Amino acid sequence: MKWILSVKNLQGLSLALVAVGLVLPMEASAQQEKPTIASLNELGAEGSILAQRVGLWDVTETEWASPTAPPVTTKGLVAERVLMGTLLQEIIREPGAPTPKAVKRTDLLSYTRLQGRWGYVSFDTRAPVGLMPAWSAGRGGGSTINLIFEPFAVPASGASVTGQLILMEQVIRFEGPDRDVKDQYFTPADGTGTKWLRHRYAYTRRPQ
Repeated sequence: MKWILSVKNLQGLSLALVAVGLVLPMEASAQQEKPTIASLNELGAEGSILAQRVGLWDVTETEWASPTAPPVTTKGLVAERVLMGTLLQEIIREPGAPTPKAVKRTDLLSYTRLQGRWGYVSFDTRAPVGLMPAWSAGRGGGSTINLIFEPFAVPASGASVTGQLILMEQVIRFEGPDRDVKDQYFTPADGTGTKWLRHRYAYTRRPQ
């Protein structure tokens, strides 16, 4: 009887040692992989994509005022992109126009590693809509970023100044090292669910 109990005790001890042997490497691995505040503020894989977009880009803007309106195209715009830490700032202006006096549009784009999503905000001097913040649902696949904006109001048509609440989505596509596209989709909050491509910004990198 004593021998049987001893065997059981040895078996229990062996299982306990095996369990400890499994847990300790896992805990050590978790401690090694735990990010630091400094590492979270580094570019990472997503931020490295933004670093590759720095420079001057020629921009063509195409606008559809309504779902049935013909496109209106503006060529000859210039985008200047600068990286500030993990933040990519883009300023769009007419060619030869000084910065910041003739800025038409500016935006900020950054991947927040702590949240695991993209953050974005834009400001357009051509429309009284204020700051337009947006976020993604995740990191994306590396070539596309999908952003959902906070609802905002745009001036409605008519003699009096009224506002129309708009739901906006933006899809950023990195189509190659020297070509990007930003598509902006509008959905008026009027119950119809009508969604259309409102703006397209097509970028081509200027030769250095």
